[in-house]
Amino acid sequence: MTQDMTEKELLKLELDQLKKEVKSERQMISKTAKELKEYIESVAPEDPLIKGIPEDKNPFKEKGGCIIS
Repeated sequence: MTQDMTEKELLKLELDQLKKEVKSERQMISKTAKELKEYIESVAPEDPLIKGIPEDKNPFKEKGGCIIS
């Protein structure tokens, strides 16, 4: 899509995006990193990537094998 646009149109899109970004509320990384760490630690016990999926609830578990006779 951007290949069909003129340089002026591309610059206008970039300017519009920058105007949106400048209105965004900024927060200190020291605060947000702490909150993110606390959140991750609070949900870690239920996270299937960390804890694993029980065999009886695993939708990707092989149902049966292949038998060649």
